[in-house]
Amino acid sequence: MSDKPIQSASPITSSDATTHFGYETVPIPEKEKRVGDVFRSVATQYDIMNDIMSLGTHRLMKRITIEYSGLKPGHRVLDLAGGTGDFSLRFSPIVGEKGQVVLADINDAMLAVGRDRIIDKGSNQNIFIAQVNAETLPFKDESFDCVCIAYGLRNVTDKFSALKSMYRVLKPGGRVLILEFSKPKNKFVKTTYRAFSALWPLAGKVIAGDSESYRYLVESIRMHPDQETLKTMLEDANFTDCKYYDLLNGVCAIHIGFKPSM
Repeated sequence: MSDKPIQSASPITSSDATTHFGYETVPIPEKEKRVGDVFRSVATQYDIMNDIMSLGTHRLMKRITIEYSGLKPGHRVLDLAGGTGDFSLRFSPIVGEKGQVVLADINDAMLAVGRDRIIDKGSNQNIFIAQVNAETLPFKDESFDCVCIAYGLRNVTDKFSALKSMYRVLKPGGRVLILEFSKPKNKFVKTTYRAFSALWPLAGKVIAGDSESYRYLVESIRMHPDQETLKTMLEDANFTDCKYYDLLNGVCAIHIGFKPSM
């Protein structure tokens, strides 16, 4: 099966009967359910598996992403697809007691892990939790100074609608940050990374007792749009000054786009 990434930057319409779930073609309503099942299965082992799958480098990539956030005390940030709360816990001290972090995810099991983690760390003073669909965010227009989505966009069925929704809830001058697995540009890195990621389902079976969920995660990475395509999608969603920064030679990339100031 080809793992060529989806290249369309157009919104999914009612005439589109199917979409991709990894390498499979499935009815659109089925993808949301199956993705939900994947993350309910891996929720309790998600952070451990992140360390294994990235050899610990995801921590560095998250720190770099936060450096690009532009957050200041008093800001309001949406941690979209924030799951286990890793970014929210990092954002919280930056925005301070006058700021606000909204940890948002569509998956109840991931949010439960994030909620418990935040409470255990005593960091719930300025973190609020919301179960939302990224394609139709339930927040008011111009509510946030920053929207961050890390390792989550590839799981969204209608990525373009999600980007438009993020744009709507951003304040003028606000920015979106997208941290996601991407496409290595060096052939050696690409081959090595592909071979390494092929081992993730085995690791998932050994550690989490679930190989199929991690097989989907590998396939979802390979089907995700490349750096230039995602940049174009941001521009089509009306973001300006869009750019991206490759990490680990493109194994991951940080995309940034701004909502123009009035």
